[in-house]
Amino acid sequence: QVQLVESGGDLVQAGGSLRLSCAVSGSIWSINAMGWYRQAPGKQRELVAVITSGGSSNYADSVKGRFTISRDNAKNTVYLQMNSLKPEDTAIYYCYADVKPYPTSYYYTNWGQGTQVTVSS
Repeated sequence: QVQLVESGGDLVQAGGSLRLSCAVSGSIWSINAMGWYRQAPGKQRELVAVITSGGSSNYADSVKGRFTISRDNAKNTVYLQMNSLKPEDTAIYYCYADVKPYPTSYYYTNWGQGTQVTVSS
């Protein structure tokens, strides 16, 4: 079994910064892609950023230049540094990780429980 625990969500003023963390634990043989989605009230969940095991990253156009995704493979943790936050960044942020629990298994996508980010104007 694999668990993802997120932290770092908070209430912040527009222009401020937050750093989200997501630690993966449990049965882990290897982790492929890790990333963050977000879901605002009344909207569909959208991809924010993704990072591969090799460190390549991609971002939604709406966050490019403001958000930075990184990972610490030794700690099985992915981070999302969010700068210049805007009210439209308000959402629940979910992390995910594609985990291979055993050497002979497939990669399975696992999700965190979500952390609330609220940006006030």
